Amino acid sequence: MRYQILGDNDCPLVEIRLGRGESVRIERGAMAYMQDVRLTGKMNSRSGGLGGLFGAIGRSLTSGESMFITEAVGESDAGLLGIAPSIPGKIVRLAAGSRQYRLNTGAFLACDAGVGYRMAAQDVGKAFFGGTGGLFVMETEGTGDVLINAFGDLLELEVTPDRPITVDNDHVVAWDRTLDYRIEIASGTFGFTTGEGLVNRFMGNGRIWIQTRNVHSLADAVAPFLPQSGN
Repeated sequence: MRYQILGDNDCPLVEIRLGRGESVRIERGAMAYMQDVRLTGKMNSRSGGLGGLFGAIGRSLTSGESMFITEAVGESDAGLLGIAPSIPGKIVRLAAGSRQYRLNTGAFLACDAGVGYRMAAQDVGKAFFGGTGGLFVMETEGTGDVLINAFGDLLELEVTPDRPITVDNDHVVAWDRTLDYRIEIASGTFGFTTGEGLVNRFMGNGRIWIQTRNVHSLADAVAPFLPQSGN
């Protein structure tokens, strides 16, 4: 995938160049402009037929991910595609291959044709009490580049067996598949008194990418200033 990130860290855009027949996968609705490129909607599933359809519907309902993903194919040797995330924030490249990743809901922006993915089921506790993808979380496979996006800046944190790390649910963007995690209350039984609520505790060897802002906090801050219905 030949690409460059244009603009600043606050509101960047990715410009991808495609040769004839070359393809990439992008998040549904991410296209900003294109030239000599064909877009095709694909089900967010590795399997076809009714099984793939029902799987895509189930993931959409339980994890918030779109039922569809977009495949972009170059129709000349000078295909050009501009893509932009739905929220302002940094875009970062992850190299899939010897390392593979799990992506939180809304983190995926684009990937090479050589990168596959599967929607892996999470256990019920992580799905309903955590903030990492609902019942399903996207796991990368194959080799190539994956582009992820965040709300605000993206920071990379290192986890080691002797130094696990606790991250607020709404700030988790992606993490190495080598890591395990569990859901905890931030400050024990009475965690609600600190205002932090539920958090993810990551353990093992690997890296986590977190965003410096989260949409839920922004919504809470803005809500008191919005007009109420009927007023």
